Amino acid sequence: MIAVLIEDARALWEPEGIYLNTASYGLPPTPAWDALQAALDEWRGGRTSWEHWNEATRAARASFAGLCGVPVEWVTVGGAASPLVGLVAASLPDRSRVLSTEAEFTSALWPFMAQGRGIDVSCVPVARLAEAIDARTDVVAFSAVQSSNGELADLDGVADAARHHGALTLVDATQACGWLPLDGRRFDALVCAAYKWLTSPRGTAFMSVRPELMERLTPHSAGWYAGDDPYSSYYGPPLRLARDARRLDASPAWFSWVGAAPALELLLEIGIEAIHEHDVRLANLFRDGLGLDPGDSAIVSAEVPGAEACLRATAVMAAARAGMLRTSWHLYNTEDDVERVLEILSPVAAPRSRPGSP
Repeated sequence: MIAVLIEDARALWEPEGIYLNTASYGLPPTPAWDALQAALDEWRGGRTSWEHWNEATRAARASFAGLCGVPVEWVTVGGAASPLVGLVAASLPDRSRVLSTEAEFTSALWPFMAQGRGIDVSCVPVARLAEAIDARTDVVAFSAVQSSNGELADLDGVADAARHHGALTLVDATQACGWLPLDGRRFDALVCAAYKWLTSPRGTAFMSVRPELMERLTPHSAGWYAGDDPYSSYYGPPLRLARDARRLDASPAWFSWVGAAPALELLLEIGIEAIHEHDVRLANLFRDGLGLDPGDSAIVSAEVPGAEACLRATAVMAAARAGMLRTSWHLYNTEDDVERVLEILSPVAAPRSRPGSP
């Protein structure tokens, strides 16, 4: 059943060549692309008002809540991950102690470092994060999956240790949402930019916030869209913010959300468990072809000297990070893609493993 669902869904994407760079940006499925083109055509012709474009944000918020297993009332929307992280960072008392990882993507790290106010930020290896949490830790801010190499954090271990010591948790799920099953209820805040594995336009981001933390956050960018009823919040006092996480919303960039809503609805329909099985299976087939042990990530980072030169003149789109070849495997990839890329890399890659070989 999973294979049938994935096969049916794959027809909704139209990559040119072999696209292995979802960790940089994802490709839109046909329903998202068509919705965006229709909205742009309406905009150019001035044939409509804007409210129905705006409603796409509501649908996308609901789908994201479903993907992460959180109440929709916990979810706020924005244009990028770092401003959402900044809301949490700005809420910390002076001289708070923040624990993160050495390879952390700066969107989850710099908002805390930029605060000043005596806030101390220390970093440890990803594998040591859970054990490094102690009674002095106020916040643990980390990525569920590392951007540079696909390493997965011990999500349950971090959540358990943080709860034991009374520390807040902020997880950046940008490289996880869309392929890795997540229980967003386990974390005080879960942030995600949607333009990667959620295959949405850039300019779309979410943050799930537990009610206990939301009470501490100041809506620094409050505007009409953060109102209890946005369409009656255009002018004047009194302040009448939404009572749930919508009070933290930034006014949406219409067309980005028009494209995001159908993309997220499709991922929810396919199911993250099915996507996870597909993505990691392809990643492990590729790892096997490079002579690597199986992994648990849809991102494969491997030392393949000369890989960039091999791929440069081909229709394969991958990335180089920290001197390594980074490939990211998603719904629009197939076993044939694995075989073709291994063939292209064969002059510079390790020989493929064989059954019974030493």
